[in-house]
Amino acid sequence: MTVQPSLQPSIDAWTQTIEAISELVSSLVDGEWNRPTECPGWSVRDVVSHVIGGECEALGDPRPIHTLPRDLYHVVDEPTRYLEVQVDVRRHHTGPEMTSELEYTIIRRSRQLRNERRKPEDIISHPLYGQLSLHAFLDARVFDVWTHEQDIRRALRRPGGLDTNAALVARDVLLQRLPKLIAEDAGAPKKSAVVFDVSGPVEFLRTVRVDDEGNGTVDSSPSLGPIVTFTLDWETFTRLVGGRVRSRQRIADKLKVEGDAALAERILSSFSPAH
Repeated sequence: MTVQPSLQPSIDAWTQTIEAISELVSSLVDGEWNRPTECPGWSVRDVVSHVIGGECEALGDPRPIHTLPRDLYHVVDEPTRYLEVQVDVRRHHTGPEMTSELEYTIIRRSRQLRNERRKPEDIISHPLYGQLSLHAFLDARVFDVWTHEQDIRRALRRPGGLDTNAALVARDVLLQRLPKLIAEDAGAPKKSAVVFDVSGPVEFLRTVRVDDEGNGTVDSSPSLGPIVTFTLDWETFTRLVGGRVRSRQRIADKLKVEGDAALAERILSSFSPAH
């Protein structure tokens, strides 16, 4: 039990999902480590490297001193360059090296979380997340690890983990993204509403509303006249909003769109590929 009990649900969710990754990769052969994932340019090995790197930075470990190759097509800006360092530095590690480092990192991070004495509301700074509370940072780590657990599962064709507590944390993180994506990035008109009707292991209906000032909010109340309605299953929602769908033809049979076609297209285009 952690020193901060209110963090325990997030810690439990993190533990479950990162241990699921550890179990998934514990017996992989060389070829399986090299399988491509839906993250641009990243194999299963690269995704695990990213997870390890993220937790090492949460532990306060110094970042590797490493020069990236110039021919990595998926490194397109400073955030992707930042993320790639932890990945590329491990790109030639063997399977046993990867699993042993992952297991050791889990042990160290679990110990840190058990002994965490900072308050959940204490503000911390992160190079990519910016300033946020300790609790929000931990939920961001849960989201990141769970999302990559799903990347690995799809690459290995070993589905699972879609209805865990970590999945519920991921749902909340993804929903927090929608107001900006729809109101600002996609330019939904003022006084409009966009509905997401999601079915499956995690089921919900959420409405993104744009007010008179063009600001977006999300709630669970239905809208009488939404300008666009998206109907899809939970896994497709996570892949779409999480930036995993580079070709919408791959999910055409899993996504139903009703309403303003031009706005729907702008919304879908705002879900850009991401790590």
